[in-house]
Amino acid sequence: MSVVARQGFKYSIIGYIGFLIGTVSAIFIFPNDFEFYGKLRYILPTAEMLVPFVVLGISYSNVKFFHKVEKDGKKQNMLSLSLVAIWVNFCIFSIVFFILPYFFPQFKDTEAWKIKEVILPMILLLSFCTIFNKYISNYKRIVVSNVFDNLFPKLANLGAFSLVFYFALSQQIAYAFFFGMFALMLSGYIYYTNRLEKIKLDFSTDYFKKDQFWKEFSNYSFFGFLGTFGNYLAINSFMIGEFLGMEENGIYSVLYALISLISIPQLGLFNISAPIISKNLADGDMDELDRFHKKTSLTLYFLGAVLFSCIMVGFPYLTHFMPKNGLQLQEYTPVIWIWGSAVLVDLATGFNGNIISLSKYYRFNILVMLLLAGLTVGLNFYFINNTDLKLIGIALSTAISLTTYNVIKIIFNYVMFKVSPLSIEMIFVSIICTLAITVAIVLPNFDNQFINLVYKPAVVLILIFIGNHFTKIFPVEQYLNMKFIKSVLKFK
Repeated sequence: MSVVARQGFKYSIIGYIGFLIGTVSAIFIFPNDFEFYGKLRYILPTAEMLVPFVVLGISYSNVKFFHKVEKDGKKQNMLSLSLVAIWVNFCIFSIVFFILPYFFPQFKDTEAWKIKEVILPMILLLSFCTIFNKYISNYKRIVVSNVFDNLFPKLANLGAFSLVFYFALSQQIAYAFFFGMFALMLSGYIYYTNRLEKIKLDFSTDYFKKDQFWKEFSNYSFFGFLGTFGNYLAINSFMIGEFLGMEENGIYSVLYALISLISIPQLGLFNISAPIISKNLADGDMDELDRFHKKTSLTLYFLGAVLFSCIMVGFPYLTHFMPKNGLQLQEYTPVIWIWGSAVLVDLATGFNGNIISLSKYYRFNILVMLLLAGLTVGLNFYFINNTDLKLIGIALSTAISLTTYNVIKIIFNYVMFKVSPLSIEMIFVSIICTLAITVAIVLPNFDNQFINLVYKPAVVLILIFIGNHFTKIFPVEQYLNMKFIKSVLKFK
């Protein structure tokens, strides 16, 4: 099995552990108090949404220019000055944040202002973490970073929620714990970076002044900054918290925890595939890039479709095993269908964005990301203010903006590079999964909800496996053997 498959699988293992923690919590713990969970889920996405205004794309330049500064022996200089820039940017950002109420008095009514004591320090911590995350990636270390990024936020949510609900402690103590977990994450980043290569702070500006390298660094950072506004999940959490309330935000976050399973294999594969995409673009080998693009997209779509099919048929029965508020989620089943379908479309388009961002047309990717952000905000405003759909409206907004975003990238890549993620096999995957879902839904229900929860997704898996056996769409046998499993367990 290829290195890409092994490394992607290892990366995904961490994702699935994080998903397990998040899902178990979402099913059995967080429904006990949607409102407080909504507050926790408001803090992190809001901080993540504001982090780009502090980082200003500097993290991307730490990847772009790493080989240049490494060759000149100035890696530590770049890292040191990047950290200083983050601190200066944060100070400026904080000044602007506190001045805003004088020009816009209504800003004091926002949730962001009310819990600024938590959000502002979180922004600083996450900004530093972003720099170290990208810097570490230059050493081709993605698994450890994924532990920090994937597991720590889930443990922070779980711990803070438990302190309030199970131990009856104050929300202030819970927020302190929440913040402490991210402080620990930053400490872990610093420690691991120092393990890879001892950190030697160098604040000299001579290297960046030479040949006006700072201008090239700043220009690339600026375009990287513009490309960070497509985080529709953070936008959704912020707008739901502000306009629909924290309880709705808590429900939204529980639904997201379930849907996020579909896209976990996507994350590791994209990080590992980047060098292959870069090489194909550099060599001008568009035929190989197209072949790799189709193969990867089909893999992601197949795995995502299987998981989504199981979620769709099992979700109504899963709510019976949640705490007292669990059954309340059944009315949001359309959100699962709409939002999950949008994620599947995203998986089917593969690494479209990576091809553009790694090519000379990377600025186009920035424009499309801005379009995604603008569409998401605009459609959210429309559905919130002009309909009674609430979270279903947010799901429709996400589906429309995300699908538009991906269609534009498909067209652009085909016109510019003659590559496409779409293949005839995807149609067969869709047909097989649709038939499997239909059969599972029409099968009779038992009085025992646990039996329904187990046997209906099992029927889906069996039917998909049978369909795949005859159509030979996905090489399941390559992944279900001891040789591959042993190779995965060798963490090198």
